[in-house]
Amino acid sequence: MIIRANYYDGQTSRRHSVELMHHQGVIAITGDIRRSCRIADLQVAERMHSAARKLTLPDGAFLEVADSTAFDAFLKEIGYRDPIAIRMHQSWRGVLIACVLLFAVLVPGYLYGLPAASAFVAKRMPERVQHAIGRETLSFLDQRMLAPSEIASERQRAIIDRFKSLSLPKHGMPSYEILFRKSRVGPNAFALPSGQIIMTDEMVTMLGDDDAVMGVLAHELGHLHERHLLRRIIQGSVVGLVTMVLFGDVSSVVVAIPTTMLDLKYSRDAEREADDYAVAMMKANGISLSGLVLTFEKLGKKSLNLNTYLSSHPPATERIERIRKAE
Repeated sequence: MIIRANYYDGQTSRRHSVELMHHQGVIAITGDIRRSCRIADLQVAERMHSAARKLTLPDGAFLEVADSTAFDAFLKEIGYRDPIAIRMHQSWRGVLIACVLLFAVLVPGYLYGLPAASAFVAKRMPERVQHAIGRETLSFLDQRMLAPSEIASERQRAIIDRFKSLSLPKHGMPSYEILFRKSRVGPNAFALPSGQIIMTDEMVTMLGDDDAVMGVLAHELGHLHERHLLRRIIQGSVVGLVTMVLFGDVSSVVVAIPTTMLDLKYSRDAEREADDYAVAMMKANGISLSGLVLTFEKLGKKSLNLNTYLSSHPPATERIERIRKAE
């Protein structure tokens, strides 16, 4: 079988009219250009609707064939078959199978594999990396959202000493320190991977009860013990990377959607774990859980403010109910 083609040397845009034929595993090019090439050394471009079909030679020269029907017959005659990925891409059945397989892999990995893997990695991450993350995060917050605490140093020391005297409900607690800051966004408390537990002046003032303050610190210690923030960072990074791989360089808003969806669910699960840790710590030290209940009652009243401590957390009523059941 002979087919007509245009030959380009890969160096210039000059077109040469040629004919192709094959014999014993070799393609012969005749016409304006005369040369030959083993069929096994050719690269066949994927079919692109009405575009000319393309054959690339080892040295970068290439052939374009306008007659797709003749070209398909030529390829069939020389025994060429598209790679399985291309054949699936060009088949609705193949696309459907690929989507089902992708869904079957991603969903369990998203719901179960990724959280387990992030926990595994977080527990084995070098301390210097955790400290670097915490140091940079606190520096950023101190520059933009936080200010030096205005709570008297004696009051700060009393809170720290009391909390440090409490027994821990679990072994394996990393070292930590409690820091106080004045906040521009209202009552808040959070734990950084480097071991700092930050409590804002506004949180201490709003609670007005030492048992409640102990409950919030115990809650944040639970986050630190379970390395929740570190796991959250790892999961968000992986989801963002996978989204970019699957959908390409798209809008950052689109890329953020799956990360945000995972983050909301993960935040709620992490908060429940931290609540359970706080409950266990309070009970282990004979402290009434009414302090924790008071905390969430007061925070619940402020939950309409999107910058409050309860953003992306379970509803205050749900948390209060779980704590009361634990009494």
